[in-house]
Amino acid sequence: MTVVADVLSIDDALAQFDPVMGLEVHVELNTRSKMFCGCPTEFGAPPNTQTCPVCLGLPGALPVVNARAVESAIKIGLALNCEIAEWCRFARKNYFYPDMPKNFQTSQYDEPIAFNGWTEVVVDGETYRIEIERAHMEEDTGKSTHVGGATGRIHGASHSLVDYNRAGIPLIEIVTKTIEVPPAKAAAVARAYVSMLRDLLLALDVSDVRMDQGSLRCDANVSLKPSGSSELGTRTETKNVNSFRSVERAITYEITRQAAVLVAGGKILQETRHWHEDTGVTTSGREKSDADDYRYFPEPDLVPVAPARDWVEEIRATLPEAPPVKRLRLQTEWGFTDLEMRDVVNGGVQTLIEQTVALGVAPAAAKKWWLGELARAANEAGKDVDALGVGPAEIAKVQKLVEAGALNDKLAREVFDGLVKSEGTVTEIISARGLALVSDDSALQEAIDRAIAANPDVVEKVNSGKPAAAGALIGAVMKDMRGQADAAKVRELLNATLGI
Repeated sequence: MTVVADVLSIDDALAQFDPVMGLEVHVELNTRSKMFCGCPTEFGAPPNTQTCPVCLGLPGALPVVNARAVESAIKIGLALNCEIAEWCRFARKNYFYPDMPKNFQTSQYDEPIAFNGWTEVVVDGETYRIEIERAHMEEDTGKSTHVGGATGRIHGASHSLVDYNRAGIPLIEIVTKTIEVPPAKAAAVARAYVSMLRDLLLALDVSDVRMDQGSLRCDANVSLKPSGSSELGTRTETKNVNSFRSVERAITYEITRQAAVLVAGGKILQETRHWHEDTGVTTSGREKSDADDYRYFPEPDLVPVAPARDWVEEIRATLPEAPPVKRLRLQTEWGFTDLEMRDVVNGGVQTLIEQTVALGVAPAAAKKWWLGELARAANEAGKDVDALGVGPAEIAKVQKLVEAGALNDKLAREVFDGLVKSEGTVTEIISARGLALVSDDSALQEAIDRAIAANPDVVEKVNSGKPAAAGALIGAVMKDMRGQADAAKVRELLNATLGI
């Protein structure tokens, strides 16, 4: 059972303290083989079937650097306006845990491949610059599954299973410098940064950035300092937060928890913490180690990486347009106002709308569904909108049915409800729920005749020169047909019947 700590309200916490953040985003690259060996990287393979002596750390096995991973690292660094090292090397990060078969992680320490960069995010129309400390190469760890407990954590479990398929997957860790923004904007800026980073990485085609599969994960460092003070507080690190919504919620919770501790006269422990999606709280993990505790030293089995300057420039020439430039271009192409584009960016649906428009949907229609029906469903489910199981292809198919007159907006919303509930494909949901729009003249005429018979007073108003009163008859027909009538066809037939 998760123990909930005392917290202050977020308003009380921000009235007394300024939050300071640092974000570490881990990105699994989409290379076909691992970072230092030829094992495949396919997600979901049977446990321990994608391993070899190198990624299992067996004696005598020697690593070789994945050139595609180095290229992807440079591409990410350039896109984040980083300097690219002329010479860098790997190091051994020593710690002992079951998910590291070698008992060390091959990473980069004081010589990263990319460093000293920046990017920008927009929140509520305001632009905030995020300084990038470094983006370095490393390998991912294996995955431990703790069995027999109530929480899925090691505490209380009867035994643990380890899958080493993920061990050795190429990983880029992007580390920000200290982030200090207006206190009330802190959590929203963090969410916007991770969302922007996901869109950028997709555009670079270096990762599938599937947060639900762990290929994009965020560690959120949070500390508090008294309002107006320049002295930094003790930080905690909330590990492996895997959705945009959770990034915002986890940071907000840590602000309120730490504030309660400090107001009560306590001290913040420098530690890692676990985020619990179900309860919306963090709990203590382990005391946070400093760099010295990892006993870094240069990796003796790998030669340094020295990217040629002409190669770096060739990679730079392949970069997609910068996010701010792209945002302005799309706003112009889509004809959105500043306020509409602000809602799109804040809602984290810019890329989803772009992908939907590419399938032939008008920008206004794509925005209507993503920021309307789908955003509402995501909020009710406590998920990010792109985690609902509804994608651009489904939006495009439903919208085209609406334009063809096979569905109206009310029926389309029912289709989306079925998609969110995993009831099948668009076609299967329409069939199972009986959502096809009725446009058969005879069936509609029968409903019109019933409406006319039931509303003689309305008919009298129409016949006395008030054609607008016919709207009530159309409403009666739509109700009779359970919203499944073609409204345009109903109006046409009604006008003919009444002679207007």
